[in-house]
Amino acid sequence: MNIGSAPTSGIPVPANGKSPMNRAGWHLRANAPAVFWLVALVVVVLIHRSIPVSGWLMVHLLLLGAATNSILVWSWHFAQALLRGPTPNNRAMVARLIALNVAVAAVVVSMVLDVWALTLLGSIGVGLVVALHAVALGLRARKALPSRFGPTVWYYVAACLLLPVGAGVGAALAANPAGGVHVRLLLVHMGVNVLGFVGLAVLGTLMTLLPTMLRTRVADGAEAVARHGAVPLVAGVLLTAAGAGAGVMFLCTVGLLIYLGGVVYICVPLAKVVRAKPPTTFAPLSAVAALLWLAVGLAWLLLLTLTADSWDGLHRGIEAVVPVLAAGFVAQVLGAALTYLVPVVLGGGPTAVKRRAAVLDKAGWFRVVLTNVGLLVSLLPVPSLVRVGTSFLVLAGLAWFLPLLGMALLGKAPVKSEGVGTVASAGTARGSAGNAGPETAAFDPAPRKRAGMAAAGLAVVVLVIVGGIVADPQSLKGLNQAAPAAVTATGQTTTVDMTMKNMRFHPDTVEVPAGNKLVINLVNEDNMVHDLVTELGTDSGRLYPGGQAVVDVGVVGAAIDAWCSVAGHRQQGMVLSIVATGVPAAAPSETPSDQAGMPGMDHGSGAGDGPSATFDFMKEPAAGFTARDAVLPALPPAAESGTVHELTMKVTEEEREVAPGVRQKLWMFNGTAPGPTLRGRIGDKFKITLVNDGSLGHSIDFHAGALAPDQPMRTINPGESLTYSFTATRAGIWMYHCSTMPMSQHIANGMFGTVVIDPPNLAPVDKEYLLVQSEIYAGPQGGVADLAKIQAETPDAVVFNGYANQYKFSPLPAKVGGRVRIWVLDAGPNRASSFHVIGGQFDTTWSEGRFLLDGSDPTAGAQVLPLAPAQGGFVELSFPEAGNYPFVSHSMVDAERGAAGVFHVVK
Repeated sequence: MNIGSAPTSGIPVPANGKSPMNRAGWHLRANAPAVFWLVALVVVVLIHRSIPVSGWLMVHLLLLGAATNSILVWSWHFAQALLRGPTPNNRAMVARLIALNVAVAAVVVSMVLDVWALTLLGSIGVGLVVALHAVALGLRARKALPSRFGPTVWYYVAACLLLPVGAGVGAALAANPAGGVHVRLLLVHMGVNVLGFVGLAVLGTLMTLLPTMLRTRVADGAEAVARHGAVPLVAGVLLTAAGAGAGVMFLCTVGLLIYLGGVVYICVPLAKVVRAKPPTTFAPLSAVAALLWLAVGLAWLLLLTLTADSWDGLHRGIEAVVPVLAAGFVAQVLGAALTYLVPVVLGGGPTAVKRRAAVLDKAGWFRVVLTNVGLLVSLLPVPSLVRVGTSFLVLAGLAWFLPLLGMALLGKAPVKSEGVGTVASAGTARGSAGNAGPETAAFDPAPRKRAGMAAAGLAVVVLVIVGGIVADPQSLKGLNQAAPAAVTATGQTTTVDMTMKNMRFHPDTVEVPAGNKLVINLVNEDNMVHDLVTELGTDSGRLYPGGQAVVDVGVVGAAIDAWCSVAGHRQQGMVLSIVATGVPAAAPSETPSDQAGMPGMDHGSGAGDGPSATFDFMKEPAAGFTARDAVLPALPPAAESGTVHELTMKVTEEEREVAPGVRQKLWMFNGTAPGPTLRGRIGDKFKITLVNDGSLGHSIDFHAGALAPDQPMRTINPGESLTYSFTATRAGIWMYHCSTMPMSQHIANGMFGTVVIDPPNLAPVDKEYLLVQSEIYAGPQGGVADLAKIQAETPDAVVFNGYANQYKFSPLPAKVGGRVRIWVLDAGPNRASSFHVIGGQFDTTWSEGRFLLDGSDPTAGAQVLPLAPAQGGFVELSFPEAGNYPFVSHSMVDAERGAAGVFHVVK
């Protein structure tokens, strides 16, 4: 077969079919590292909220791990396919891949452990390996006979010579240079590595691979483009890097413009091919989408360099472009290439190739729509929950390839009838669309099916958008706010660097000349989630610790109020004043305390639109109501060295009824408020794993353990977890609760519970109950606790075990003469308790670690057990006759608003 004169686009293999490059086993082993790094990336993305992982680690797992391995493997393969030369020995190639992955692993570990010396060693290793690969490719190209698309091998050579530069700059970046130097090095690093190394390799490959995917001929003039296209690409990369290195932003702009021109130049013949034969399967669809995102990313970078007033102002803009280039361009083109090439190089005959290709193409249109529409939405100014949801859709769309690859490799293959590589060479030598190959009618979905899959993908994205808005409706409130007073725009931009720390914005007042546009570079340096929203609806989205955002407030013509919308943070003083200077003073606006009670002004503060919660303490619960079981859990069997109690406590946010007809969105431990009750003895060990499945930061504080609070009681963000271990050394009924600020709201909204540590030699009784008193400060129906009411100490209800008057409707049973012990805890957060049983007298009272009455004196008794918030104890009594004995908090206003129940005593 005359490769040099082949009329079609194909990437053929040598006619003898004996190249080691075409052995399926070799390709499986060679591509295994890329798949490994992709799997590692997916795992890190899924667990990154539970462990401190930098977003740059995820980027490097994709670009340095998966992409670099794939570029080395496939450039070696395509060089053999495109060049007329002797079959190479692959031992050197295998050695390079091993060395590369050792170096990549060193870089990844150094990013996790923050060891710069390891970063340096890994970067040197990566650079040396890829430089050696460039030399090997260059020598093969020099020795080869002329071939039609042989010049594209020089794209790989140029790409591999650029990467050592980018690796060295990356090591310098890891040393954390200060100020503008950092952003300049970041632009060099991204330009050389992403646009240079990855961009050159991808564009050089797609000139022949994309037409091959479509099973059609290359466009006229493609050979000339292949010969000359690398020149503007390399020139653009070098000029951009030189401009950033020298601190001349104009040169960066020119370099990016030249590079973008090179991309357009290369894409012209590709566009002709796509127009002549539109893609219908996953691989070419994903490849085309990747090229579009490359163009978007380049245009965005170009705009940033044109509009940035300083290198620092450019910094966060560059970070915003990274997802476009990483997910939109690199990840998609990597999935497209592997989807098409894996079935071909594994061979096994046309039937085997078709089967594997059909598996890898499953739900192709659905995945492409899910990934690209999801990515587009995530880049728009949408509510933070929508952005999180669509980001996970992008991950799902991209990661879908991995299980499909497993299915394709592990599925039963038909009996091999042709030599490996026959499919590729036959299909490409004759240019026939009917020849066996991955792009055949065997799995090309019908137009109606393609439309159905695309519609399904779009529907999923829409559902996530709607779900995010429904879950956080206040995120849209700003759209209905009045715009600031009309002002003539000056065309100037005021840029402010702002941090969030210790429940405050720094600075908390910003002065902006009237008519200027305000841009805030926001960084969360706190240990909990925050955001920034303005009265006009501008929203940074939720930022986790270390998170950054660029907040475009727009043209400022009047004073604007802004705040953190995380529940309770605004009331704790996390507010920002934006002052327009040079305009007449306006009438004073509402104070923060006034605004705290205004509808729609705080995400989850308890204030908001919706019907108010109305309490009717005479109303009975609906049919089917089940009261919380008040029986204290039995003490577990004793162990010689102390019983070990292990429990996972998950924080959830669920709507629950707290009184007849009144529903609130509670924050709970393991789905109950109060949380689960723990019981043990002195010397028992408790190991509690707290998992935050909520939407904001939470923590836990066990009064039953004595230990430094710094680590175990720290606030963990959504998706994170911690382990809290303590040993019970003293008896008592101990409170546990969330200690995240504002603590009063977290407790009032359901985040509290009890640990009972029995006093030694406690006598057995016939009945043992647990009652936890707490207060309800109701927000609107379905809302969360109202912090303004909490701070004013005006509860709507005071309750036992989380529900008003529940034991009036479901009395607690007892028998005449039976011994009854009632453990009582006042969880507060504000009201004291005075526990009393009407018609009964206590002969034993125990409070805060000691007996007040031990029952030894038959003439001594008590009528109440007084408890301040967080105090607890127990009382014991026997009922003298049958009947109904009400129990209350004898602070009668509390008894009348829910702190009441009944003991039903029978003979």
